[in-house]
Amino acid sequence: MSSHSRSIARNPRARHDYRIVETWEAGLVLTGTEVKSLRAGRASLVGAFARVRNGEVWLEALHIPPYEEGNRNNHDPLRTRKVLMHRREIRRLLGSLERKGFALVPLELYFKGSHAKVTLALGQGKKEYDRREDLRRRDAELEMARAARRR
Repeated sequence: MSSHSRSIARNPRARHDYRIVETWEAGLVLTGTEVKSLRAGRASLVGAFARVRNGEVWLEALHIPPYEEGNRNNHDPLRTRKVLMHRREIRRLLGSLERKGFALVPLELYFKGSHAKVTLALGQGKKEYDRREDLRRRDAELEMARAARRR
């Protein structure tokens, strides 16, 4: 993410549940009221995921609440949204997704200039003992940092 971008939503569970292998920045196909709702900073990536169908990437379960000043033509908050990626990126992604235990998860939703972007990550699912090991390692690093500050 560059310095002139503005974050809208992050998915902290993704890094907890998955070991991130590779990331991509991609655009989103949105309606007008969705963009207005995003500009107001309203979105949730919790539970969102991406899947490849018919050679296209689709983002599902991304919650963008209806625009408050919108009319009856407001959007469906949980509709499936198309992700804009190059064909060669999708082909490479498909090869990785076919392996067992890999998933395509959104990490962050943000504006880059006037365009809404999403950071997608290829994640390998962690087992429960991997998550516990990560927590132990993080706690140990914090303890070492505290001990170093005390000296």
